Amino acid sequence: MDHTSPPHYSGAMKGFHWLVVVLLAVQYTLGWTMPELRRGMPPEGLVNLHLSFGVAIGAVMALRLGWRLLTPQPAADPRLPAWQHKAAAAVHGLLYLLVFALVLTGWADASRRGWTVTLFGTLDLPALVATGSPLGRTLGEMHEALVTVLLVLIGLHVAAVAVHVVLWRDRILDRMLPRRT
Repeated sequence: MDHTSPPHYSGAMKGFHWLVVVLLAVQYTLGWTMPELRRGMPPEGLVNLHLSFGVAIGAVMALRLGWRLLTPQPAADPRLPAWQHKAAAAVHGLLYLLVFALVLTGWADASRRGWTVTLFGTLDLPALVATGSPLGRTLGEMHEALVTVLLVLIGLHVAAVAVHVVLWRDRILDRMLPRRT
């Protein structure tokens, strides 16, 4: 193991991870319970909350990525085979990519509808595409499809954790859990 690498993720990385888990759970709940989007409808109530949580998720993920790139992360567990390291790296990379893609495609869809995307009414973001944009419509359709892809990938991530915890009992999950003193 690299001696400059900590054995566990930092408190900040753990906090970012679990905050994103909670924000995504809220976001999916909002997405499933908000009204069907119709032409000319204003972004009120649950729709506006969905947009705000999307901005918050994008901001937290950007901070998380920045922290990951700028601070030492735990070295890969040397007890695990190389294919598991590669699979984990691929899944984590895809999770980051999909979350950012969902934020941007949702923002573009809102922009093409003529909606102002805000962070809980405090910070207005610029439109990514013009109102009525065909590109915005395409990105909005992609947004819906990417939701399913992200759910499947999250399911694979959780299943892999369950295998490590239940079958292999290798305590790999301990690196992301709060430390006990």
